Amino acid sequence: MTRYALAVDVGGTKMEAALVSEHGVLVDGSRSRQPTGREATFESLDRGVAAVVAHALAALPEDAELVGAGAGSAGPIERSAGAIVPVNMPLARGFGLAESVRASASAVLGREVPTVLGHDGGALALAESWLGATQGAGASLSIVVSTGVGGGFVVNGAYIPGATGNAGHLGQVRREGGLTLEEVASGPASAAWAQQQGWAGATGEDLARGAASGDEIARAAIVRSATAVGEALADAATLVDLDMVAIGGGFSRVSDDYIDLVQAALTTSAAHEYSRRTRVVRSGLGDEGPLIGAAALVLR
Repeated sequence: MTRYALAVDVGGTKMEAALVSEHGVLVDGSRSRQPTGREATFESLDRGVAAVVAHALAALPEDAELVGAGAGSAGPIERSAGAIVPVNMPLARGFGLAESVRASASAVLGREVPTVLGHDGGALALAESWLGATQGAGASLSIVVSTGVGGGFVVNGAYIPGATGNAGHLGQVRREGGLTLEEVASGPASAAWAQQQGWAGATGEDLARGAASGDEIARAAIVRSATAVGEALADAATLVDLDMVAIGGGFSRVSDDYIDLVQAALTTSAAHEYSRRTRVVRSGLGDEGPLIGAAALVLR
């Protein structure tokens, strides 16, 4: 009998859920999403969780074994309490995501569904190590560059959550002018910076289109983001002695050479030969990575 997990991924603009098999494959028809955003509250998140969980579990095969639920969230998180304190959703600080997922899934199935909470960066790192771009790496960091910036570590195949579940929270390290990396390099931050330079667009998608058509400000915003990410990764590689970094998230696809720009910045700014050898690659799992990782919190 194939084992399955319910996977829930909560980010700054949306939440998603799906069923994932023990082989890391999403069940057809099980994936759906609900909006989140800066105005998200306990009540709106509860409603969203109930909706995506019900949709996912409706696709559970009749003879399947559901072993539990894994929830990955933008951080920080309070892993022991099962709660989130997300930077990008200030009204949702303290929301009990693990309990919300557990209660919704248990109500649908009529039995207790054990639930594990993890940081979304850590979930992605686990997925990439299991099935993605960092398979076989001794020490890897996987990050998301999107509405926010987050990451997680895997060493010798084992996810390293840290004391509270927030290890790898790269987006909150300080960069230029005291700003955090997220405040410099995320999609919304990059668009805001470009606007300050006189650019007329509004979103990361607009930056991608503008840069592709030769807009110098849009291109500068992309280079600024990638350079900041690369320099932060150089510090991480020097501190932790990484051999690979996988990068995913919507804004990491803003240009075809974003990963190359990050690699160049890392190699240029890393302090030692061992950290300069750290290889930057694109996530091998695309937009399914966070959900596969959330499931892996239960399945692995």
